[in-house]
Amino acid sequence: MSFLDDHYLLTSSAARELYDGVRDLPIIDPHNHADVAEIVRNQPWSDIWQVEGATDHYVWELMRRRGVSEENITGSASNFDKWKALAGRFPEFAGNPTYEWIHLDLRRRFGIDRVISSHTAEEIWEETSAALAAPRMRPQSLLDEMRVEIMCTTDDPTLSLPFHDEARRTVRTTRILPTWRPDKAMNIEAPGWKSFVSRLGSRAGEDVSTLSGLLAALARSHAYFGELGCVAADHGLAEPVSRFVPESTAADCLKTAWDGATLLPEEIRDFKAFMLQRFGEFSRDAGWVMQLHVGPVRDFRTTLQRDLGPDSGGDISSHFIELAENLRYFLNEFDGRLKIVLYCVDPSHLPTFATLARAFPNVTLGAPWWWNDSPYGMETQLKYVATVDLLANHAGMVTDSRKLISFGSRTEMFRRILCEVLGGMIVRGQIPESAASDLARRLSFDRPRELFFG
Repeated sequence: MSFLDDHYLLTSSAARELYDGVRDLPIIDPHNHADVAEIVRNQPWSDIWQVEGATDHYVWELMRRRGVSEENITGSASNFDKWKALAGRFPEFAGNPTYEWIHLDLRRRFGIDRVISSHTAEEIWEETSAALAAPRMRPQSLLDEMRVEIMCTTDDPTLSLPFHDEARRTVRTTRILPTWRPDKAMNIEAPGWKSFVSRLGSRAGEDVSTLSGLLAALARSHAYFGELGCVAADHGLAEPVSRFVPESTAADCLKTAWDGATLLPEEIRDFKAFMLQRFGEFSRDAGWVMQLHVGPVRDFRTTLQRDLGPDSGGDISSHFIELAENLRYFLNEFDGRLKIVLYCVDPSHLPTFATLARAFPNVTLGAPWWWNDSPYGMETQLKYVATVDLLANHAGMVTDSRKLISFGSRTEMFRRILCEVLGGMIVRGQIPESAASDLARRLSFDRPRELFFG
């Protein structure tokens, strides 16, 4: 076996045969961060940094880890200089999935099989720049080539979504849908909370200084997303909180925050629990899937947040959060009445999530997410889910990607690892080939289509 050859990640003939059966299936991607305006405008990209580094926090973090200056990451250096800085350190990324993804992008999208380094940086720059000028490398053609059938972006409920509306009319081969992401409305302790809900109120024409006005504004936003074909809500929770909270208590919390007074920790938790419950009711009534991304501690590195703003690559995970008791009320309230997908950012949360899914048939384990999105993380999760829950109930893959060019590579990595896990079960006599083949197809395509769009 050699680097990224046909046997990449597949160590048995059984695994390779399974992969041959799923490698060309269309992509169903229920969670990503793609720029819909970029897709609709369908203009050519200019260079390899623009498609591989300009929006990728993983790339930024690894460059910082190897001492690259911020000037050559998010600063004012030219794209060419940023690419050279990345390429010069790229050999040191070996072992990290980013090393594999970007090399897969070069091979699958550009037909370039050279290894990225300071020695190959300029020739790869020139070859990819020439390739990106061709019509086949424009966003819509790229989605078609990668066979992306449906993709769901993650969207702010305070914004209008004209490009989603235009995509429905002009993008022929890929169905592009928004996903409702309202978690900032519950983060009442955050410095930007009042500004966020004010924008939401202005857009909806509601007075959000009251709880009834805030809920009305959220309902209007929710309905607007539904008109654009939305099928899912997405909630990022550092720590979930659920319990019964009277509406009057939540209203008092909102008034306190709106007036600029300090909320007590229990008041903050009461408001979050109340809002999570309402979000669940919105999704239940609309027949949407409710995705809970649990565990990230965002903007932990304060210098990055101060100098570059939020979401600049300074996030961490922490296993010191309560899961079972904090989700008990919510899961029981919506038992059998709402499709819920749980994603964990810290692998130590997987055992609890797997048993929660086993206990509640309407709860599904989501794809290995964020730092778990690697051959190691995927293999570990799939083997654990097969043992404790059911692989047939797994939600399948999401790309979680900010760059279109990696949709194919990230999906390929998941499908290969899936087939490697199933192939190992065949070799060890645990399951027959027919069952493995059915599971490979189900998790690669049928299950996410059924769960989100069925």
